[in-house]
Amino acid sequence: MVVDYAALKSGGFMRQKQKNHFSMRLKVIGGELEAAQLAAIAEVAEKYGRGRVHLTARQGVEIPFIKLADVETVKADLMSKGVFTGVCGPRVRTVTACQGNAVCPSGCIDTYTLARGISERYFGRELPHKFKFGVTGCRNNCLKAEENDLGVKGVYCVSWSHEACNLCGVCVKACREGAISVREDTLFMDENLCNNCGRCAKACPSRAWIGEPGYLLSFAGTFGNRIAQGRQILPPLKDTATLFRAADAALDFFDRHGKPGERLLAAVERAGWDLFEKIIRAEALHA
Repeated sequence: MVVDYAALKSGGFMRQKQKNHFSMRLKVIGGELEAAQLAAIAEVAEKYGRGRVHLTARQGVEIPFIKLADVETVKADLMSKGVFTGVCGPRVRTVTACQGNAVCPSGCIDTYTLARGISERYFGRELPHKFKFGVTGCRNNCLKAEENDLGVKGVYCVSWSHEACNLCGVCVKACREGAISVREDTLFMDENLCNNCGRCAKACPSRAWIGEPGYLLSFAGTFGNRIAQGRQILPPLKDTATLFRAADAALDFFDRHGKPGERLLAAVERAGWDLFEKIIRAEALHA
């Protein structure tokens, strides 16, 4: 029997060193699974593997020691319980995310809803090489957004109301960047120091600071054979429509300029950061 290993890999089955055995990668969005899904995964691991499950560095779940003869049966068994296989190879991979503002007090954005939207739009898209999205909810950057081909970091776009402020100084103490100061009968914020963390708005007892959730994007980061920090080339974005325009432009650029086996960073460096930034800004901001 001729085995199409490339097709198996693209569908999430990675060859092991043990002959005719595979580690099965599952689709997990934003690191979140329901208890029933976990139970189904455990059952399959016991029945078709060796009772083991591996949690990957990118919030993925893999079941090792799946036999070649059981591949289709395992897929059908898991699908019937709402668990689907992931992908490998040159395509958009699993989207990672922290818990965001639904759970974390520091969170500025709904990370899981955004991760699902990104996954529904891009997951599995064929590209010159792998492409990774990561969503982190705030400036604490638990998901290390800049390590991804496209990273999203939650921020707050803040504004201050003089009328509502009693100059209590709570925001001055809350700001870790030293961007806010009291001068005579008013507050002053140095926008060059502000990092849009939103701590001022969250701490303000009189709601004089208003925080609007936003998205800070970084492009062409890598963490593997080559380590490089993604670059921020756009101001904080205030809506997902603009975010998706920027993401569409980045993936289209990769499609046009990327060579097989190279990451987005290599394609951007060859074509030029100036060109890449011009395209991203034109598509996202119509600038």
